[in-house]
Amino acid sequence: MTTTQLFDLQAVQKVRKVGALAALIALTGLTLVSQSATGLESHMHEGVEAIGLAAIVFAIVGRAWCSLYIGGRKKAEVVSRGPYSITRNPLYVFSFFGAFGVGAQSGSLTIAVLFMLASYGIFFLTVKREEAWLGATFGSQYAVYQARTPRFWPRLSLWRDEAELSVRPSFFLTTIRDGLVFLLAIPLFETIDLAQAEGWLKVLARLP
Repeated sequence: MTTTQLFDLQAVQKVRKVGALAALIALTGLTLVSQSATGLESHMHEGVEAIGLAAIVFAIVGRAWCSLYIGGRKKAEVVSRGPYSITRNPLYVFSFFGAFGVGAQSGSLTIAVLFMLASYGIFFLTVKREEAWLGATFGSQYAVYQARTPRFWPRLSLWRDEAELSVRPSFFLTTIRDGLVFLLAIPLFETIDLAQAEGWLKVLARLP
């Protein structure tokens, strides 16, 4: 791998992080002036929050599972076993669930779906650039993998696994740490709910 190729991949990852932050700020701003249509104390509101929490836990566990396979090897080889045998981007797929779970802490399914769609849009754009980098770096090996394996939606019939894995603890722990950030949505949106209930924030829209 050349220095230029490494820089290109790092640039893609930086753009992804900036895009994710911008989307988070914009959607959180929407949440500040909106509220679930059924009200803060309704069973529907609390049910959506509970579903969101389950999605966040699923995302954290799933991302940690993926890290056991990718383990920092993305820049060195084409990883095509375990979750990477059924989808080329399992870390991103689990992140979609995490984004849905974050938005669901607003109690609104509309906000939850908007968070998920925003994450899909960001990852779709960055994945296109990552694919170009991977194709240039690994050539025909990646082309075969790309043709066989879906970009996002898993195809379970393709499952293949390794008999043994060489795990990098630092990468696993970093992935766990990054995933736990999703849980910050709980106190954030609870604070927004409280501010709206006390009248400190004006509700301009009620969303299902």
